[in-house]
Amino acid sequence: MFKTTRALILREVKYKEADKILTVLTENDGKITVSARGVMRSNSKIAPACQLLAFSDMTLYENGGKWYIKEAQTVEQFLGLREDIADLALGAYFAELLEAVSDEDSPDGQVLSLGLNSLFALSQKLYSPEHIKSVFELRLACLSGYEPQLDCCTVCGKAEMENPVFSTAGGTVVCGEHRSVAHGECFKLCPASLEAMRHVVRSDAKRIFSFSIDERAEKLLASVSEAYVITQLEHRFSALDYWRSVR
Repeated sequence: MFKTTRALILREVKYKEADKILTVLTENDGKITVSARGVMRSNSKIAPACQLLAFSDMTLYENGGKWYIKEAQTVEQFLGLREDIADLALGAYFAELLEAVSDEDSPDGQVLSLGLNSLFALSQKLYSPEHIKSVFELRLACLSGYEPQLDCCTVCGKAEMENPVFSTAGGTVVCGEHRSVAHGECFKLCPASLEAMRHVVRSDAKRIFSFSIDERAEKLLASVSEAYVITQLEHRFSALDYWRSVR
């Protein structure tokens, strides 16, 4: 059985002397595991298309219940990431997040598109790494069923809050004076960072990166987005720790 698909390489594991086992996020089949035989040999024609974070056209064949790569050609390599170790580490963190929220036989075009757009923005340096990371984390949480409730304070119903506080456990926002131990771990926001969160959650996919905030608000947004996605997924990410050490 053969099939063709486009796939983003999320993870690579060396196998035997010249093979790799790849975890890929596909357009048609969600997350799947494929074997790339002989890909580490110097004369391999598919090597560029089978490296971490490459987006590639693949022809796969099935044998014994497993998928193998017959042919592969690169669509996008995100070469800008490979020029900066910090950007590459951040891209690897994006891949770990995508792997964590994706399932086999459950294709999600919006999740794949978000990953590709975020890697492209990072590769092309369209925004700061922190800006791209915050948008990716928060929007991915939304697409994975963890959309936060940001319209108003859940206690008093006020939409415009001078001292908003965000609960990472509940995914809700309250006025500072209404914060209680029942809300769990909370992060103080400013009006600008709250409005940026609302933009990311509500906007069309093409506009989610298109906003400007000052440095203080950006730091607040970065802290809360990271904490929220980690809390909701209940998972730690090694690439995130490495990115922090090299950025």
